[in-house]
Amino acid sequence: MDLPDRDEVLARTRVVTLPMATRFRGVDVREAALIEGPEGWAEFSPFLEYDDEEAATWLAAALDFAWSAQPAPLRDAIPVNATVPAVAADRVPDILARFDGCRTAKVKVAERGQTLADDVSRVRAVRAAMGPEGRIRLDANGGWNVDEAEHAAHALAQFDLEYIEQPCATVDELAEIRRRLRDWDIPIAADESVRKAEDPLAVARAGAADILVVKAQPLGGVRRALEIVAAAGLPAVVSSALDTSVGLAQGAALAAALPDLEFDCGLGTAALLAADVAAPRLTPERGAIPAARVAPDPDLLAAHAAAPDRDAWWRARLSRCHALLAGR
Repeated sequence: MDLPDRDEVLARTRVVTLPMATRFRGVDVREAALIEGPEGWAEFSPFLEYDDEEAATWLAAALDFAWSAQPAPLRDAIPVNATVPAVAADRVPDILARFDGCRTAKVKVAERGQTLADDVSRVRAVRAAMGPEGRIRLDANGGWNVDEAEHAAHALAQFDLEYIEQPCATVDELAEIRRRLRDWDIPIAADESVRKAEDPLAVARAGAADILVVKAQPLGGVRRALEIVAAAGLPAVVSSALDTSVGLAQGAALAAALPDLEFDCGLGTAALLAADVAAPRLTPERGAIPAARVAPDPDLLAAHAAAPDRDAWWRARLSRCHALLAGR
């Protein structure tokens, strides 16, 4: 795809600020730049702390989705998981109630400032709410070292875990914890070691994961993510980066195009937002979301338009990232 003109992209961009229903990843308010291209709407929403070099890949994904036809879908609905932030155990039923019909829950663990006892209490509450047939996966966001991960896995294995996502930060650590947990039959999934790595295939070559977690925005778009999954030769879970419904549709397009989709996907996170840009928003119904493009509602775009200083901040960031893409 030829890079569209920067001024045209800026003219087609709307910046929004959305409140969160529950604090997640330290975020209380989610900001995003939404871009309307010839093929439809796309989202550019790297987290605020990401530098321009990393954020530019997210912009490449948005421009590809907005200006190019996407790979043909192989399915029209995507099964999704519930996402349980690092909340107190007594809040778990309320969180799960937002995810209609979801048979799988991803539970955040290893939260800074919390203890393993907090994690055990939260996961126990999820198991109680979902019953014995529910699937539970954990996401540590690289928050443990190898010994901590092994100790935590043994403490949490009683809840019948589907897998643990990014228990440790580095590829070497993932390979070691995978070796230690092999007899426990707890698979290891890699997220940050794929989407934040210079070489997203290093984790597969090192035998450091059983499953890849892939996201359309951080990996540069649907086509690039499909290439990574194919080259890795591992099953994949498609997840989101706390996107609006527009961004979740990009993830759904990726999930729809995967040749095999063994696992429920982390694309139900619009349920964690207190407001969204689409009406209706792309939240789970009967445990799934449709694989279709989403256009924001004009009234919601206006209602949640970012303040002038934040709008200017995002437009300056987009301009810098566009310049980086032009130089690649």
